[in-house]
Amino acid sequence: MKPVSGLPEHGRSHADVLKALQAFSSDDPDYKHSKLWSLVYYLDEAHDDFLGQAYRQFSSANGLNPSVFKSLKRMETEIISSVGKLHHGPDTVCGVVTSGGTESCLLAVKTYRDLARKRGVRRPEMVLPTTAHVAWGKASEYFGVKIRKLPLDQDLRADASKLLRLLNRNTIMVLGSAPAYPHGTIDPIEHMAKIAALHNIPMHVDACVGGFILPFMALNGVPLPRWDYSVPGVTSISADIHKYGYAAKGASTITYRHLDLLKQQMFVDQDWPGGVFASAALLGTRPGGAYAAAWAAMQHFGVDGYRELAACTQRAFERMRDGVRAIDGLRVLGAPCGPLLAYAATDRRLNIFAVGDQMEARGWSVNRLQNPDGLHAMITAKHLNVVDEYLHDLAESVAAVRAHPELANSGSAATYGMMSHVPLRGMVRQKVLDLFAQMYRADGGEVDLHTLPPPAPGLRGKLESWAERPMQWYVQRKQQRR
Repeated sequence: MKPVSGLPEHGRSHADVLKALQAFSSDDPDYKHSKLWSLVYYLDEAHDDFLGQAYRQFSSANGLNPSVFKSLKRMETEIISSVGKLHHGPDTVCGVVTSGGTESCLLAVKTYRDLARKRGVRRPEMVLPTTAHVAWGKASEYFGVKIRKLPLDQDLRADASKLLRLLNRNTIMVLGSAPAYPHGTIDPIEHMAKIAALHNIPMHVDACVGGFILPFMALNGVPLPRWDYSVPGVTSISADIHKYGYAAKGASTITYRHLDLLKQQMFVDQDWPGGVFASAALLGTRPGGAYAAAWAAMQHFGVDGYRELAACTQRAFERMRDGVRAIDGLRVLGAPCGPLLAYAATDRRLNIFAVGDQMEARGWSVNRLQNPDGLHAMITAKHLNVVDEYLHDLAESVAAVRAHPELANSGSAATYGMMSHVPLRGMVRQKVLDLFAQMYRADGGEVDLHTLPPPAPGLRGKLESWAERPMQWYVQRKQQRR
C-alpha cells in the first residue's frame, strides 16, 4: 500500500474516504480474531462501537483548560477517584488522565527530578530494574536523568537485595513494575519501597499493564504480592485504562499519594502574552474523546465486569503457561503471574526466533525478546477462544524448526538474532535508528525490522565502513559455528 502523496485536487465524499480508510487496514494484523498478542485490547465490534459513540460525543472537546470544559474535568476527577480507590490509596490520592503509559512515565520522572532539584540535586539519577519499560529510557534521555540499573533475581524480578548499593544522594526515585512487560513478573514492591522510604526516596510503581487487571485478579482470589498504595512507601502509580481497562486508545493515568507531589508535575507561566498559562500534564491539547471513552468503559464494566474479564484472562494465561511448559524444548521465562508471559528454548539448537517466524507463517503475530531471547504473549480475555489453536501451532512450529535448523539463517530469525547478540550495541543502535528513520521520510518509506535480510553475506557490499566490519565479522563467525 502506497502512502498518500498529498491532498486531492478536489475533496472526496464521506463514503469514499471511509472506504479508503477501510482499505488501509488490509495489511494490519488480524487482531479481531485474536491473532495479535500485543498492542491491541479488543473485545468485539459492539464494544468498539460503544467506545466510538462515547468518543464522538466529545471528539471536539479539549481538556487543555479544565475551567472551560467542565464536563471533561468531571470525567477526569471521577476516573482518578476510582483509580485511587482501586489501588487502595488514601483520600489524598490525586492525579491526571494522560495520553498513554509513556506520558505517565515521563511525568513521574519530571516530577521527581524537579522535587530533587529543590534539595540541591544537580546530577539526578533513578534506579530502574533492567526489565523496566523502555519508556523510562526515553524519560531518562528527555529529562537528563541517569539510569542506574537494578539486576534481576532468578525469577526475573528486580533483585531488591542489590537496591541499597545503587542509592546515593543523587537518587531521585526508585521504580518497580507490576508487572514488568518483558516477562510478566511483579517486582518485590514491598521490599523495594521499604528501602526507598528509609532513605526518603520516592517509589513509583509502573502498573501501566497491570493497573486495571491485577486488582480484579486479587478480588477473584489469585494470590498476588502487594504492589499498590497499600504499601506505605509507594508514592505514585501509573496505570493505563486503554489496556485492561478496555478504553479507546489514548487514556492512561498517573496518580500520587498527595498533592505536594502532583504540584511538581505541573507547569505554570504567569508572564506569557497569551495569558497566564497552567498545564497539569505533558500535553497541551488533551482530546476530550479519550476522556469520554475511558469514563464510559469504566462505567460500563464496573467491578463485576472487570472481574469477569480478569477471570477469562487468567484462564487463558494459565492454559498458555501450562501449554508452553508441556512442549518439549520450551520453557516459560521467570515466574509470571499474569496477564502476560514469555517463553524461550531450552535447547540451544532450537532457534526461538525461527519458531516465531513459523508462528507468523501460520497467521500469528508475535513479539520477540532479547536478554534472554524469547517470544512474548500479552494475553487478553478474548485469547481464551484461541489459546488451544495457538498452542497447537506452536508445537508444530517447534517441530518444524527442529527438523530444519537452517531456518535460523533466514527471515527475522537471522536479523533479530544478529541484532540481539552483536556485542557492539552502539553500532546496532545506529543501524536501527537509520532504518527506522526511513519510515518517516516525506514519501513514507517502509521498513520491517523483522524481515530484513541477514547482514552477511547478502549485505556484504553495503557494510563497507570500518565501523561496520566488526559486526559483519561477528555474524559470519556465528554462522560458521552453526
